[in-house]
Amino acid sequence: MVSKAANPAASKATAAKAPVSAQATTAKTVTASVPVKTPAVAIKATHKKPNNAGDLSENNLPTEAELLRMPESEYMNERQLGFFRDRLRQLEQEILSNAGATTEHLRETQFVPDPADRATIEEEHALELRTRDRERKLLKKVQQSITRIDGGEYGWCEETGEPIGLRRLLARPTATLSLEAQERREMRQKMFGD
Repeated sequence: MVSKAANPAASKATAAKAPVSAQATTAKTVTASVPVKTPAVAIKATHKKPNNAGDLSENNLPTEAELLRMPESEYMNERQLGFFRDRLRQLEQEILSNAGATTEHLRETQFVPDPADRATIEEEHALELRTRDRERKLLKKVQQSITRIDGGEYGWCEETGEPIGLRRLLARPTATLSLEAQERREMRQKMFGD
C-alpha cells in the first residue's frame, strides 16, 4: 500500500473526496505551515479608522449648515478641516480644468477676413487670458491654503492669531486674515497707497 505522503496525487484525490470539515482542517494545516505576508495587511487593516465621525471621506464631511451649527470650542477640528480641504481641492480642480479648456480654445485658430470680427475674437481671447491670469493667482492661494491645512495653521489669522471665522472661510476659503485684520490692512493701503 502506498502512503499518502509518498503519492501526492492520491492525497489530492483523497482530499477532494473528504468531507468539507476535513478539507477545512487540511487547508488550515497547510496555511499555518507556509509563511504568508498577510499579517502585514491585517495590521494595516486594524489601524484603519472606523466609519464614524473621525472618517473624513467625502460622504462623511459636514454640510455648510452642520459646520455653522458646530460649537466654537470645536473650531478647526478634523471634520471642519476635511470640509475645507475638500472644498479647496474642488476649486483647484475647477481652475485647472478651466485652464485646460482655455488652452484648447486658444489653439483653435479662426481665420476671419472681416477686421471687425477679427478684433472681436482677439478681444474675447484677451478677456479670457485675463480671467485665466486671475485664476492662476487664485490657484496659488488655494494651494497655499491646502498647505496651511496640512500644517495646522488654516483658519487662524496670520497677523493676530485669532480665528478667522467659519462664515468668512465659507465665503472666501483662501482667507488668511480675520475680518478686522483685513479691514485694517485695506485702510492702511488706502491711506498710504501701498
